[in-house]
Formats: sequence, C-alpha cells, structure tokens
Amino acid sequence: MKKRLVLSTLVLFPVYVLLVYLYLFHWTSPDVPQAYKGSAADPLTFMTAQEMALSQEYSQYRNLLYFIGLPFEILIYIAVLVFGWSPIFKRFGERVSKLSFIKIPIYVLLLSTVVWLISFPLDYIGYRLSSQYGISTQNFSSWMRDELISFWVGFIIMGLLITVLYILMKKAQKRWWLYAWLLLIPFFTFMMYIQPVWIDPLYNEFTELKDPVLEEKILALAHQADIPADRVFEVNMSEKTNAMNAYVNGIGSNLRIVLWDTTLNQLDEGETLFIMAHEIGHYVMNHLYMNLGGVILSSLAGLYLTYRLLHVVIRKWGDEFGVKSVSDISSLPVLFLLLTVLSIISTPAESAISRQAERAADEYAIEMMPDREAAIGSFQQLTINGRSEVNPPALVKFFRYGHPTMMERIIMLEEYEKE
Repeated sequence: MKKRLVLSTLVLFPVYVLLVYLYLFHWTSPDVPQAYKGSAADPLTFMTAQEMALSQEYSQYRNLLYFIGLPFEILIYIAVLVFGWSPIFKRFGERVSKLSFIKIPIYVLLLSTVVWLISFPLDYIGYRLSSQYGISTQNFSSWMRDELISFWVGFIIMGLLITVLYILMKKAQKRWWLYAWLLLIPFFTFMMYIQPVWIDPLYNEFTELKDPVLEEKILALAHQADIPADRVFEVNMSEKTNAMNAYVNGIGSNLRIVLWDTTLNQLDEGETLFIMAHEIGHYVMNHLYMNLGGVILSSLAGLYLTYRLLHVVIRKWGDEFGVKSVSDISSLPVLFLLLTVLSIISTPAESAISRQAERAADEYAIEMMPDREAAIGSFQQLTINGRSEVNPPALVKFFRYGHPTMMERIIMLEEYEKE
C-alpha cells in the first residue's frame, strides 16, 4: 500500500501539473468574445498593451501556483502517514504528558509545523510572484511576520478544536460528528463576532476614515440600509499591497465598515461610493448571515461524511499507517486528508453560490448609486491594479472566482443601462 501510494504520487502529480500548465498557457485564451470587442469589458479599451501583458502573465502563473497547491496538502498528509511520522508525533506528546488537553495540542503543533514547513516554498513563490508583478509592497520581514501570526492563530484555534473533537471521539464513538457540529455553531458565530476587533488588528492598523466628507456620505448609505454603524474604518494596506478592497464584516456591536487606503488612493469618490454600496448590499441581503448558515450546514455534511469515511480508511489501512483506531490522535492526518478532499470537491459549488451573491450585490449597488461610469470605472481600475484577467479560463472561474468575472460584471452594468 505505501509503495503504491508513493509510486502513484511520483507519476500522477507531474502529469497533473503538466496538464494544468498546458491548459493555462496553451489551451485557453484571455480574449473576450467577439460580441464584447470594443465594449467597456474589452481590456483594449481601458488597459495599455503592457498592462494587458502583465495581467495575463501574472494571472497564468498565479493560477498555476493555485492548482499546484490544490492537492499539495493532501500529498503532505499522505507523506506523514506513509513515512510513519504520525505515531512519532503521538509518542512525543505522550512523553510530555498523558493529559489529553496537553498531548493533543502538542501533536497538532508538530503536524502543523510539518505542513507549514513543507508548504512554505509554495507560499514564498506566491509572495515573490506578487512582489515581482507589483501587487505586494511588503518586505520579507513584514510578510514573514504575517505568516507567523497566521500560523500561531491557526494553531491556537485548531489545537482547541482538535482537542475537543478527539475527546468527543472517545466519549461518543457513533455520535461524535453530531456533537462536534453542535459545538461548532456557537464557535463559528463567536469567531464572526470577534474577528473584526481581535483578529484583523493583528495584521493591520485600523483607524477612523481620515476624509470626514467621504465618511459622512458612506454612513448616509449605511443608514439608508439600516446598518448600525457610526464610523467607517480605514486600514493601512498600502504598506503591504497595491490591490484594493472594502468590506462590511462582523455581527452585532462588532460590525465594521472598512476601506483599504489603497482603494481611497486609487479610486475617485463616485467609484469608492459604488464599491461601498456593493458591500452594503451584502448586509442588506443578509449575505453575512447566509454565509454563516452555509458554513454551518456544510460543516455538518463534512463531519458526517468524514465520520463515515474515516472508519473505512482506518479499518483497511490503519495498521499500515500505525493508527490503532479512529479516536487515536495519530488518525488526525487521515481526518485532515478527507476534509481537504471534500473541500476541493465542494469548491466549485461554493464558488457558484458566492458568484450569485456577488452579482446580487452588484445589482443592488447600481440601483443605490446609479452612476454607471463610476461603477464601470471602479471595476476597470480593480482589474488593472489587481493584475486580473477580464475573462479567465472556465476551470479557473469555477474553482477560484467567488465573484463574477470582470467581463460579466461590466457587461451587466452596460445591460442595466439599456434596461
């Protein structure tokens, strides 16, 4: 079994990478359809030849990196199992302490460190690529700081979740997936509540919007939509990126309206207000809560399928991998492997749902701020600054695009004008 896994990986992964490369670089074209040539969605009408070339190159390399990374974590977990690292991590934790709330987090820390170290080259290539094409403005030390913060925040959260999960596995072997899901409901809600005020500030500095006139106009839009906000926050993203963004996140008293300073620096007032109207549209249509509900429902399906599959895998191959039972912490790589596979399978469906929500927010924004030129201008500027493709390949759209493509968004605005 182990030898077959290794041989299959050595043969299939390079073939997969080659096929993805051919698809992205040779089998697809970034050109817009003939019907949209000369329209506001045609890059030739708003981008220079150099900007178009840079956008195409950056998008192709970025997409290649994404698709290489898609199965990469699966391969790491397979390596942990094949080379017998999982029982070693378990024994190390047990030597430190026999208590579950100590030995399980130690195991999680060791596994997380291995995954992070093996994944680091891909992450670094992504950082260098972003810097080379003028997206990232971060120096290496700043980027590493963010990487380490993400690692430790992720470890703390994961260490807690996995400790509770494996205690439930021992206590309720047939219902642990259900009890774990019931505990995840308040956890997801709590995380959504604390993220704007506890987690996001770990990465960037948030201040009140420095332009009082613009803040007043944004708050007027927010109050029109019954958003309980009395300030707009500005975040100093220009220290890290040239990309633009704005969002409304959090729930209850921790809800925040946020603008990146790059958005303020690169869009005019009308374009900025359209972008904010789009984000307000998400709140008005309850997309924040719908996203929360979607995460809760998908976690139920994911936990149940993992419960069913985990028993099958451990029963067939547990002895080869040194995993004694499902509730044995050394089964964690198998659990993560299964969750990663399920996540990849569900990604196209999740992206399609997200694209529908984003289209609805676009439609709300143009109704609220019927300045078509500003709306189209904001999308064109987002394309230029983000080195984005206007019309990405279908496979890229299905897996990577939680928004409609820029071509679809701009065409929608032009058709709205006609309607």
